[in-house]
Amino acid sequence: MTRISPRYLLQFDEPAGYLDFARFGPPSHAVLDTTARLLEDATVAGPSTVDELMRQETRAKAAAARLCGSDTDHTVLLPHTSLGLFQAAFNTPGGEVLVSAAEFPANTYPWARAEQAGLVKVRRLDGGFVTADRVAAALTPDITTVSVSAVDFRTGYRADLAALREVVDDRLLVVDGIQGFGVTEAPWEVADVLVVGGQKWLRAGWGTGFAVLSDRALERMDPILSGWTGARDPGLFDNEIHPADMTAAGWSISNLSPITSGAFAAALELVEEAGVGAIAGRIAERVGSLEDVLRSCGAEIVSATERRAGILAFTLPGHPAEQVGAALASAGIAATVRPEHVRLSPHASTPVAAADQLRTALETLTRPRKPLSVTPPAASGAATPELLSALVPAVDGLAAMLGPGNEVLLHDLSRLPDSIVAIAGDLTGRTVGGPMTDLLLGLVRRGTTQDLTNYRTHGPDGRAIRSSTLFLRDAAGVAVGCLCVNSELPGAAQAETPQETFPPDVDSLQRFLVTRAIGKAGIPVELMKKRHKAAVVRELDEAGFFLIKDAVDHLAGQLDVTRYTIYNYLNEIRG
Repeated sequence: MTRISPRYLLQFDEPAGYLDFARFGPPSHAVLDTTARLLEDATVAGPSTVDELMRQETRAKAAAARLCGSDTDHTVLLPHTSLGLFQAAFNTPGGEVLVSAAEFPANTYPWARAEQAGLVKVRRLDGGFVTADRVAAALTPDITTVSVSAVDFRTGYRADLAALREVVDDRLLVVDGIQGFGVTEAPWEVADVLVVGGQKWLRAGWGTGFAVLSDRALERMDPILSGWTGARDPGLFDNEIHPADMTAAGWSISNLSPITSGAFAAALELVEEAGVGAIAGRIAERVGSLEDVLRSCGAEIVSATERRAGILAFTLPGHPAEQVGAALASAGIAATVRPEHVRLSPHASTPVAAADQLRTALETLTRPRKPLSVTPPAASGAATPELLSALVPAVDGLAAMLGPGNEVLLHDLSRLPDSIVAIAGDLTGRTVGGPMTDLLLGLVRRGTTQDLTNYRTHGPDGRAIRSSTLFLRDAAGVAVGCLCVNSELPGAAQAETPQETFPPDVDSLQRFLVTRAIGKAGIPVELMKKRHKAAVVRELDEAGFFLIKDAVDHLAGQLDVTRYTIYNYLNEIRG
């Protein structure tokens, strides 16, 4: 086991199941304490308070420079990665830039916008990992810049920066380091522009980041996106526009918050103290343990296995990614769920117990079940957990005890969305094999498996109903089903805004969700722009629509786009 400083590990308190550092890294106690202390200093401001606070920027720049093997003249603080990449694109010397088509959008939009502005021409590198051989084959004399991610956000593939530097030769090499800096050992000094955000693996919180520029970049790039703090004489107010500073400070637009600068410095100094090698080794061990669990549960690893960083993406044959994600969320595991796979990303502070927690969650989907003693629904071949099987006969008895005007039903969450395995009563007109309501589907999608009791809604015919939904859990505490009771409220007025709908079949549920989402957009489909269609996809994603089989194809037809466009919207929304 890789040895790492106990003081470093004591800085973090995230739950064992938090495996989503490629999306966001919960900050350390040092970051929290520094933020609180600097805010407190600001509340009692005196003659020297501002000057003392602004020194935090120098502290953060120095820490970033040390980790990069550079110096503060070549380092500038930024509020996020996107700004640094936009500056690289708009400060470009012109010509053509080679960018992978599969990059995270933060690394493609800046170059596309610079092309719109007539500053550069974009050449896309299609398909596969960004390797030195593929880049070498795509280079032309007109290409002046190559822009890559140090770690691919989908697959965790770690680019060989040294080999890329060799084939790029004297061209500018722009590197987005957000998915690897501080947690992988890499020759960062080969980059002409290295841009890093601090909210993920560095665990510094949002609003933190930096760029390190090489001498080549400083010589060739003209800092168009440069503000008054980037001028050679930022403190000279003589009504003149001063030229940009010749150091990396020329990329500064305005002062960053000294509060976030101090927090960023604390995060970077923690990395220094623990050592990047120790952090990287610990993460590699955690990824290996999670991979062993996944393979033992029949999962297929779809992320890089050679030259990988801390990202582990997988699929579970026979189970859509949305269903796997729902099972993980119910078990308290945070992961990124994409249409094509589920992505796990542990950190050095992730405990060994995370592997067992993952195994327990996946076994709710993969372990063999005893056959039902009743006729299973024809709509699904999924096996019903023993707990639910035992409750199936009780549904009729409970409904008989409650009497007329009541309905009792049992849902099996492994059969989403057509999850009804037993029902007694006809208050909502549904049958075995029918779907859950839109309300319940949304709760499952968000992992909100808390009981709901005595809430008001109404049935398909408008009758007022009082409902309760109780989630049923296995021995590990994982939600596997729910028992619902609906009772008619004679004489009660119908609610003006229905809380949920009770569709008779999956197709009806699908149509209802799409119609509602389009209605919320407030514009006909034929007049929708990209932002409107993306808003529809976001609404449906939150509602659990994509838990439904073939949902992507159905929505693509409704919005008159391709299924790949829907996947792109989902990637941007969940990015």
